[in-house]
Amino acid sequence: MFDALADRLESTWKKLRGQDKISQSNIQEALKEVRRALLEADVNLEVVKEFVSEVEAKAQGAEVLTGVRPDQQFIKIVNDELVKVMGETNVPLVQAEVAPTVILMAGLQGTGKTTATAKLALHLRKLERSCLMVATDVYRPAAIDQLITLGQQIDVPVFELGSDANPVEIARQGVERARAEGIDTVIIDTAGRLQIDENMMAELAQVKQTVQPHETLLVVDAMTGQEAANLTRTFHDQIGITGAILTKLDGDSRGGAALSVRRISGAPIKFVGVGEKVEALQPFYPERMASRILGMGDVLTLVEKAQEEFDLADAEKMTEKMLSAKFDFTDFLKQLRLLKNMGSLGGIMKMIPGMGKISNEQLEQGQSQLKRCEAMIKSMTMEERKNPDILASSPSRRRRIASGSGYKEKDISKLVGDFQRMRNMMQQMGQGNFPGMPGGGMFDGMGGTMAAGNPAAPGWRGGASGKKKPKKEKKKKGFGTL
Repeated sequence: MFDALADRLESTWKKLRGQDKISQSNIQEALKEVRRALLEADVNLEVVKEFVSEVEAKAQGAEVLTGVRPDQQFIKIVNDELVKVMGETNVPLVQAEVAPTVILMAGLQGTGKTTATAKLALHLRKLERSCLMVATDVYRPAAIDQLITLGQQIDVPVFELGSDANPVEIARQGVERARAEGIDTVIIDTAGRLQIDENMMAELAQVKQTVQPHETLLVVDAMTGQEAANLTRTFHDQIGITGAILTKLDGDSRGGAALSVRRISGAPIKFVGVGEKVEALQPFYPERMASRILGMGDVLTLVEKAQEEFDLADAEKMTEKMLSAKFDFTDFLKQLRLLKNMGSLGGIMKMIPGMGKISNEQLEQGQSQLKRCEAMIKSMTMEERKNPDILASSPSRRRRIASGSGYKEKDISKLVGDFQRMRNMMQQMGQGNFPGMPGGGMFDGMGGTMAAGNPAAPGWRGGASGKKKPKKEKKKKGFGTL
């Protein structure tokens, strides 16, 4: 998401580089690029006009700070305005003083509303809030079954009365059941329609009047672009919503909806869906989203995702093993699986500052190489995983692993050699030394970007003097540096 917008804005900054200050003349071309970038990202026209006008006013009135280039200053102004347009701060879910908190989910058919209901329930469960999902969509075939299946996946109960019951009555009884069982939060999945119609709105209004929800969240498909903002405004005017969940931001969406919904509808975006998996729901933070749009990564979200998967005590033990050269293939395999649980490699890399320019080809190559490593490690015995050194001296073991994993013996030899060099390097780092790393290996598909400015990266050699000289190396095939 936002890749095209980020690329467009990058070309804007280039137009200001080399200028000694921001002026009326040099800012006009940059503003045209910003306007064009936003329109191509499918941002609402009204929002684009206001945005560009605000940026222009702030840029012309900005004092030139010592040591800050004009393009850097302009980026700061655009960043601040992006945050302002998207709502400035995260708006958390309301929690009722007396349980249960009732959340009503609304939206058109095909927006991912039922899946968003389960994603939200899982999110709340991670916060140690008990949930009950209520299935009131009696019109769409298998909608109730879908919610029940999702509930089983995330271990959250579902209340339903079948497809012949009245949706209003299902909602009412669902809330009563939650109250009787002391459940913290009720999430009501309502029926969607192909378009906004009077019957749908009347039924939704009746459900809302009956259960008196603390939150009414509209699920909006980001693929609809600027129309998403108009849809949110219509629902807000007719039903009264407290927020929106923007789904499918990981797809081909150009991001315009994220920049339009708050300004046009007045309703805050509370969550964004960033994948098909039931875990792929993130609270919406305007400042973090602005950082992603501007290609500056999103370290805070990355840390939060890591904290969900990594145990602090295990992480400390793993660090100790790495720095003492006791890290083995079993540990490496565990790290690979934890990385998978955090999401796609591409999604993770683009949260790291400076990694936004990694091409899809490089990411696919890196992902493929990780899969190859995993396949080879899985063909090893437990003894071989725990003691990689025995593989270095046993060609027969390497041949057996190659046969079992579907690769060649030289691939296994390369993996073992790279792993041993990595362990030696980690041990030296633990002793306060920062040796050069051999190039052309396991992460070679991403190495060029990851190595930028890193004295320990492939192609650099450092000594006691601290001088670093680039060294040209032939590009090697295979797995490369760990």
